[in-house]
Amino acid sequence: MRTVVVGGGVIGCAIAYYLTKAGVQVTLVERGEVGGEASGAAAGMLIPPAGAAAPGPFRDLCFASLALYPSLIESIQRESRISVECLDSGILVLAETPGLVQPLRAHARRQSEGGRRAEWVEGDALHDLEPALSRRVLGAVYSPEEKHVNPGLVTRALARAAEVAGAEIWEKAMLTGFIGRGARLTGVHTNAAQITDADSIVLAAGPWTDDLTGRLRVRVPTPPMRGQMLSYRSTDVRHAIWGENGYLVPKAGGVVFAGATVEDVGFRKKTTARALAGLRHMATALVPSLRLAEVASAWAGLRPGSPDGLPIIGRLPGRENVYVATGHFRNGILLAPITGKLISQLIVDGTAEVDIAAFSPARFG
Repeated sequence: MRTVVVGGGVIGCAIAYYLTKAGVQVTLVERGEVGGEASGAAAGMLIPPAGAAAPGPFRDLCFASLALYPSLIESIQRESRISVECLDSGILVLAETPGLVQPLRAHARRQSEGGRRAEWVEGDALHDLEPALSRRVLGAVYSPEEKHVNPGLVTRALARAAEVAGAEIWEKAMLTGFIGRGARLTGVHTNAAQITDADSIVLAAGPWTDDLTGRLRVRVPTPPMRGQMLSYRSTDVRHAIWGENGYLVPKAGGVVFAGATVEDVGFRKKTTARALAGLRHMATALVPSLRLAEVASAWAGLRPGSPDGLPIIGRLPGRENVYVATGHFRNGILLAPITGKLISQLIVDGTAEVDIAAFSPARFG
């Protein structure tokens, strides 16, 4: 069995990894470099987003993916010999204004009742945890077990581990067309070569997926959502800090990431002075000592959105052997393991262990 995966971000590389582990011959086609787009521009937090607070399919998907990460990290680091810099920093979710104090206190209680370690901290207890934090912060939910990774390294480790297991990774290979008629495709054309013996094709090209499905006369909207970030050279931040206007994440090597904007500006992947000024204001309001820290770098990425904010995972309508995995927006790193596993199961077994009807590409008509 042979599968072509189009897209070398963290989602495509996770799919390639799980498929090769299932014994499938995989060719991953990436128009640039592995991890060269949004996957390499993320913060890498392994933390369920606010949208996963309410029970439902999205929450289940997030927690299923989190559960896969410990063993996956161990495996891909061993197989690829690439450290993904997984750090146990914990997270502080801040109440900067009075209106958030009671909701976050309640959130801490729900987390604890659900079996996840979380507590409300304020005053001296908060500043013992995070001494550089601004004294104007009223309190925070402290979750000590939360982790984060280097997203670019995770993506490359997945690709390398897949390659070690037998996958072919084609970088700088632009998909130029599909081969086959009717409901079943048999291959793809690229600017490097063509593949004519594909049993299945997975489209995991981030915000460019919409263009690819459009060539197959199916609309899967994946609007690009620009996110800008910057980093400081500083060791002042101990925990990941989630504020009302942004976040700070301490990384290996004495670097702190500050992010991130959400901008609907099409495919313009560039930083802007206004957005970076806003990030600096956010960061220094939370940790005043960052005013004296050097800004090490700034960057932007284009994350794949979706009309309803949910990821898009499943078989493409009207095609027997074409699958889609995109629309993960700000949660691509978090959801990569479960997405890779489910797409692999769909291709190999014809069914998935998790009900993914809520994420089907068919929901867009």
